[in-house]
Amino acid sequence: MKFGLRYCNIGPLSRREPALELAAFAEEAGFESLWTIEHVVIPAGYRSAYPYSDDGRFGWPEDLDYPDPLMWLATVAGATSTIRLGTAIVILAQRNPVVLAKELATVDMMSGGRLLFGVGVGWLEEEFDSIGVPFAQRATRTDEAIDVLRTLWRDREASFDGAFHSFDRALMFPKPVQQVGGVPGIPILVGGHSPAAARRAGRTGDGFFPARATPDDLVPLLDIVRKTAVAHGRDYQEIEVTAGNVMDLETAKRFEDLGAHRLMCPLMLPDLVSDLDGAKRRISRFVEDVMDRF
Repeated sequence: MKFGLRYCNIGPLSRREPALELAAFAEEAGFESLWTIEHVVIPAGYRSAYPYSDDGRFGWPEDLDYPDPLMWLATVAGATSTIRLGTAIVILAQRNPVVLAKELATVDMMSGGRLLFGVGVGWLEEEFDSIGVPFAQRATRTDEAIDVLRTLWRDREASFDGAFHSFDRALMFPKPVQQVGGVPGIPILVGGHSPAAARRAGRTGDGFFPARATPDDLVPLLDIVRKTAVAHGRDYQEIEVTAGNVMDLETAKRFEDLGAHRLMCPLMLPDLVSDLDGAKRRISRFVEDVMDRF
């Protein structure tokens, strides 16, 4: 089982020195990966319903620091050597995938091939409005962007003609250090706990990350992933399943029994940790209570 540390780039841990110390501490503790989250802006007074809470509210202060996930990961890459660096998630439809392909390939190269790219469609309509991307198009834009990224990473002279992006014989270097399916690429994990996210993972994902799914929630979602993969001629066993948030050994074992490959320890949930020392204590407890007993 692989263990990831989630919510690493928020609030008190977002600054350079705490971030570098956190990353080195997590690597030494035996974590396989560090994971960031993303919001470009949180529009004050937003009315969109946050899908992971009963009251539809985000749960964090609207003015909490959220550094860009890729820049944060590129910074901590220099303080580590083995721990993998993940996004959980980047809101892919809000990004230009041609520019993003270069950014991701660069982080992968500079980290020695340690990047994991988690994507989601997003939930905050007012944020899409601020960026100038139609909220109603987010799913189709996400699907196309995944194809754009893989095309640019894979092909020497990349050509693409889609609904939102088009280019001909584009040369984009460097390519990612990693190989996915025998060609240059970065593993793409599809985030989300909806049936639509499960279908996207089965159809096109290298992995599936239903962020807040409980073990009971995961059962029907994995069935959708499996059936969709088979329908598209894919091997379901090659789709890596990441589960979280995991707080105790019993939950970890339940996720393992369901076929999860990676478990996430939540670091920066509201009121969970408030500083670097608190984060270290949280990590040490998780290692002792879960990882060392697994």
